[in-house]
Amino acid sequence: MQRIFAARLLASFVFALASASLVSAGHPLVANEGQTLCWFDAEGQCIEKVKLTGAPHDIHVLEDGNILTHQHTEIVELDAESKEIVWKYDARKLSDVKRVELHSIARLPDGNLMVALSGQGTIYEIDRSGKVARQFDLKRDHPHPHRDTRLVRPIVDGDNWTYLVAQEGDGYVREYDRDGKIVWEFDVPLFGKEKKGGHGPEAFGDSVFAALRLENGNTLIATGNGHSLLEVTPAKEIVWKVEQNDLPGITLAWVTTLQLMPNGNIVLGNCHAGEGQPQIIEINREKEVVWSLMDFEHLGNSVSNSVVMTK
Repeated sequence: MQRIFAARLLASFVFALASASLVSAGHPLVANEGQTLCWFDAEGQCIEKVKLTGAPHDIHVLEDGNILTHQHTEIVELDAESKEIVWKYDARKLSDVKRVELHSIARLPDGNLMVALSGQGTIYEIDRSGKVARQFDLKRDHPHPHRDTRLVRPIVDGDNWTYLVAQEGDGYVREYDRDGKIVWEFDVPLFGKEKKGGHGPEAFGDSVFAALRLENGNTLIATGNGHSLLEVTPAKEIVWKVEQNDLPGITLAWVTTLQLMPNGNIVLGNCHAGEGQPQIIEINREKEVVWSLMDFEHLGNSVSNSVVMTK
């Protein structure tokens, strides 16, 4: 009986240590829970919250520390100190389509903004007044205002750039040049499984959320409800992946935000995974969890986006 009690005590102690490791973020960051933006310090404490009028799907920290994000179709910039909105523009003005949704924005090298409008199926480059400098339409196999795009990231090459577009509804990552020509694409595989509806760990599909171009020319993909990360070569060969249960003690659900850290580690979002699962995770290339954030007091089960403040 004493041995059983000791074993149970040891197991409880190990579980407590594991749980504690999920509390401290290790980095200052901004994340959203629905319509609320939450700022966390490096100890994992929520230090500030701002309520928006709509849930954002993209968050950026600008060079001056300001936050660039959006509420519904309105792009907003929040002051780093006061957290007040210092600039805004409603991207709805760019389209005459009845229903459009905004899922991604980005600051471009020339100072303009990239705006991706789902429903319209168009990438725009605009200045802060909303004047369009350039635009092109996306290829859409399954057009839908909620699923045409998720995150879009510019791949900068000198004075020019292309766009890496996660097209959730099509299950494709496509790279477009600025004239709208597809220069590379990847069909996110189902690995022989059947699609299954829902948002949690039990769901499954190819609703890709994000993609980043790596320095070696490969592409890192967050597969959304595919519960995985994939590294894909230009020849479309998968050379590295993290699957749903590869991380000890963690179950991946809707894998969302991707961020590359200066040391090569990867920060990913783990949305809709449920209580007891971290919402934000940092891993290394050996698939070891470096740190993770689990906070169901200030966040919840709908943390679609986050960004670590690396400066």
